[in-house]
Formats: sequence, structure tokens, C-alpha cells
Amino acid sequence: MDTRFVTILEKIRQNASERPDRLMMIESAGETKQSITWGQLDDYSDRLAYWMDSRLKTKTPIIVYGHKDPMMIVCFLACVKSGRAYCPIDINVPVSRTAAIVNEVKPEIILTTEPLDIQASGTTVDKEQILQIVSAETNRISPEKAVKPDDVFYIIFTSGSTGVPKGVQITRDCLDHFIQWAITLGNGVADEKAYVFLNQAPFSFDLSVMDLFLCLYTGGTLWALPKPVQNDMKQLYRSLGESDANVWVSTPSFADVCLADPVFSSELMPNLTVFLFCGEILTNRTVERLFKRFPNAKVVNTYGPTESTCAVTEVTVTEEINRSVTPLPVGRPKPGTWIRIVGENGQILPDGEHGEIVIVGDSVSVGYWNNEEKNKLAFGMTTENGTQYRFYRTGDEGYLSDGMLYYGGRMDLQVKLHGYRIELGDIENNLLKIDGIEQAVVIPTYRDGKVSSLVAGLVSSLPVSDEKAEVAKIKEALKKELPEYMIPKKIRFLSDIPRTNNGKIDRKAVGEIL
Repeated sequence: MDTRFVTILEKIRQNASERPDRLMMIESAGETKQSITWGQLDDYSDRLAYWMDSRLKTKTPIIVYGHKDPMMIVCFLACVKSGRAYCPIDINVPVSRTAAIVNEVKPEIILTTEPLDIQASGTTVDKEQILQIVSAETNRISPEKAVKPDDVFYIIFTSGSTGVPKGVQITRDCLDHFIQWAITLGNGVADEKAYVFLNQAPFSFDLSVMDLFLCLYTGGTLWALPKPVQNDMKQLYRSLGESDANVWVSTPSFADVCLADPVFSSELMPNLTVFLFCGEILTNRTVERLFKRFPNAKVVNTYGPTESTCAVTEVTVTEEINRSVTPLPVGRPKPGTWIRIVGENGQILPDGEHGEIVIVGDSVSVGYWNNEEKNKLAFGMTTENGTQYRFYRTGDEGYLSDGMLYYGGRMDLQVKLHGYRIELGDIENNLLKIDGIEQAVVIPTYRDGKVSSLVAGLVSSLPVSDEKAEVAKIKEALKKELPEYMIPKKIRFLSDIPRTNNGKIDRKAVGEIL
């Protein structure tokens, strides 16, 4: 571990000591707001950590269930201060999936800030009990009890191809290396003031690692947008206006939703200095609109799967880049990370050639929880500059050009139609170049187990009076960019495109309505 920087747990204690009365987190739930100060965060988590450490028999990870309640952060820190990883589950995760995760982890206790309606093997400790504990417990945990550099800090479960969720284990070392790079993104760390960070993603989605831990490290304030606020545009814009946010962290899709109304601009959020995007493809159209609405804010595009601690590459998108490069690059790797593009036979491909993105570096996960079979397929060790590092095969397609990474979509979103290999993302990107097309998703339809055709769902910013004529125009425009076999057979206009709880396109739901 590089000892030249202060670790995340040391920095949290330091921030709490220096600014105990500053608000660390505000949950903007409509007219009501829940909040917690830095002093309360450190004190409560110390007391809860001591309580757990004096009662629990094992170091098994602890499930933390809830949504955007500030006590969620108390629980996260209490777990790691007691030497145990935390595993967040959001209330919007389906009950069956929640039960599957609990069954995988088999925790001694489950900390909850919202009612949990499943049969669990571990003891459930609800919010009322947690508040009683932090009020009654007088002892504080010793810093020596906390997770060590090589210990797992958190486990986030992601979708598995078999339908069984996979628990990605991130060590404290991984997180610390990620933070040291991430605090330099955009305008870097504030020297004289602590920033307000916008939190869009649920804590069970790894994008939240960026806003939560940059906030915790820099001593800022987290402005959390709960799901009901995000789903009510009137409440959403009011909350954004009240936030006084400096750093925006979200998926590009969420920014697109906000851009639907002209009120979303620098007049609403005058102190916004940087947009940090991850989790999805950032389009030129989205960036162009952001530049017009927020002329003084930077736009940073990042890339990285959960298995590499949120993100590992970044590029500040300038107006010149946005005008001249389509699709946009996802950036250059952070220090301590190397990107390799690998061919079908495992060979490293030269610049410009498309292949699988492999990430090598100091923030790569130690593997999936209790899943050696998938670990052998996805992870391994290699040597860079005489030092051993972990690597992860992402399953993402991309290529390098002069050290800059370009993302081509999921390799499992490649389909074969009439013998042709087709990247669905390629079609989607070309649809988004057409005037008026705000959002686009392309899905395959199957017959007898084979892809029989392609269907597109579009959201237009322009009124569509004659859908048949508009579809014909779109197909003609596509023919100028794509071969005939890549033109969707059916195109439908939608009022919006269904999203998952994480804010990503829900392709299964799209398929059901198309």
C-alpha cells in the first residue's frame, strides 16, 4: 500500500474532527429532509461498530438494507470500522433477488433502515434498534479493529448471466487507490471549501461509490435524491435547485431525463462545476446540450465496471472533442492501471483493433464472493513493471487509439443476423445522430432460438404527427451510415425508455413493450 496518502478511514476521522457540525448527508425527500452531521456520523458509527464487534462471532460480511437514509452511511462505516465488509441492498431490488443475496452471504446480522420482508437466517436490526444502540452504547471502537488494506471493504452484487447475482469484493486498498485518482477529476479537490456532491444512484449500484467516497474523503456534503423525488419532475427540479451542488455524479440517462425541461440549467444550479458520468455511453448530443445549459461546467466521461472499483479511465470532453469525435472516447487509464485489448485467442491487439477490454491494476477486485468457478474465468494475475497485479476480463468490446480507450458496448450485445455479426450499440449511436432523436435502444427478436430481426425504440424531442412517414425518414438516414442488414425492421416511438433501478436501459422491459 502506498503510504504517501491518507486512507479513507483516517480521512473520515480527520474530517469529523475538523468540521463536526457540517452536514455530511442530506436526503431530499420532497418536503422533508433527513440529515446527519460529520460528528454524528463518526460517533454513531464508532458506537455501532463497538456493539457489533462485542457480539458477533465471525467476520462474515454484513448486509445493509435500505435506500437513501443517512443511517445507511453510519451502518456502512460501522461495518468496516469493526473489521467487516458491508453489502448494500436497495429497497428497490426485487424481493427474490434480495433473498438470493442474503442466502449467498449468510450474514450474522442484517442492518436495516427500511422494513425488510423476507425470511432471513441472520438477526435483523432495524433503524429504531440502531438508534437505540448508538444512544445507549458508550464505548467507541478502536481504530485498530478496522479493515486492513487487503481486507474486503464492500461487496456489491451485480447481475449474473445465469440469473444468480455475483458479489464483487472490493478491498480497502482498491478503494483507496480509486479515491486518490478520482479526487483529481474535473476541477480536483476543493482547497478552500468542501463541495456538495449529488447522489443519484442507489448505494447498491457502484456508481454511488464515486459520489459517496469522494464526499467522505474531501469532507463535503452528499445531497441524496431518493427514488420518489427522481420520479416526480416537479420535486426533482426543486430538489436540484435547493442542493447548491458543485459536483454532479450520475448515469448519462439521468442527465437526459433532467434535460427534458429548459429549467435544468446554470440558473437552477449556478454553482455546478463538473459533471462526472459513468455506467453508460455518453452521447455527443447529451454533451452538446449540457454545454449550452451549463457553459461554465466541465464534462468528464469515465469508464469502469464494478469489478474495477467504479471507474478506471477518464477524459474531460471539450467542445472540440465533442464536435470531432463520435462516439466519444472514455478516456485514458488512471495511474496504476493498464488497459489491454485482447483478441479471441488471448493475444494483445495493436492500436485501432477491436477486442475485449482487459483491465490490469491496483483497483481490480479480488474476485466474486464465494464463486471460484467464475473467478477463474474472469480474474487472474499478471506482471507490470516488475510488480504483480490482478486483471479482469470485462466482457466489454473496445479499442485503443494513442492510449485513449473507446468503448464499443457489451460483447454479449453482439448478435448474429443472417450470418452477419452486429453491434447493437453501433445502430443506437447512429440513430442518436439523427435530428430529434433523444434516446434510442435496439433489441433483437428471436424465432426458433435465432435472431430473426431487429427492433428499435426511440424517444423524439420533436412532435411526431405521422409516425409511418417519420420511420421511413429514419430508415433512409440510417441507410447512409449502415448496411441494409443493420437497419431495424420495426421502429417505434416511445414516450420514454424503461430504466432499471440503477438508471440503465432495461432492455427486457423494452422488449416487452416493443
